[in-house]
Amino acid sequence: MVTLVAVLIGSYLLGSIPFGYLAGRLAGIDIRKTGSGNVGATNVVRVLGKRYGFPVFALDFLKGFGAVKISMLMAPGRPPEWNSPEIVGILAAISSVLGHLYPPWLKFKGGKGVATSAGALLALTPVAALIGIAIWIIVFCLTRYVSLASITTAVVLPIVILVISCQDQNEGKPLIYFSACVAALVIWRHRSNLSRLMRGTEPRFTRKREL
Repeated sequence: MVTLVAVLIGSYLLGSIPFGYLAGRLAGIDIRKTGSGNVGATNVVRVLGKRYGFPVFALDFLKGFGAVKISMLMAPGRPPEWNSPEIVGILAAISSVLGHLYPPWLKFKGGKGVATSAGALLALTPVAALIGIAIWIIVFCLTRYVSLASITTAVVLPIVILVISCQDQNEGKPLIYFSACVAALVIWRHRSNLSRLMRGTEPRFTRKREL
């Protein structure tokens, strides 16, 4: 139980590190008051360019990946079932994503969780995560809408994981539930984007031109 509590708290705190906000401060701005006002990598790329945005994406991605991998190494791996590395990893993934979405350092107003969720999923189920990344890239390249690519990937991933794990459904169920929860969180955080997409007013992705 002590290990599980440490995993939940540690993963939440790791996920809550606001790299987008810190990058903005490093550049001399408050990213929350510029562009879309979001502290995620997309807004950082738009406002500050890839020099800042790409590292922010990588670090947000590693928050989820690292939280899961470290937690799975800490898992006792003995009965009861919630001690298994998979379950502990899933709990760490959820905690890290929630930390990114609701960081206490920014009055619980964080990013939209896509990069951190992708990192966590890669640690938990690499094949499904890579398929999800491919789907994101395809939708984005076709539409230039980051929000649409993120929402589409979030909706499709539970189906992908279901198909991958259909031969061993008992093992796959926790991952399916986790991916469904992540999908719900991502869609909820993109609800304003979804509304603009439906009205045709969502801006397509453009980034700050590098000097």
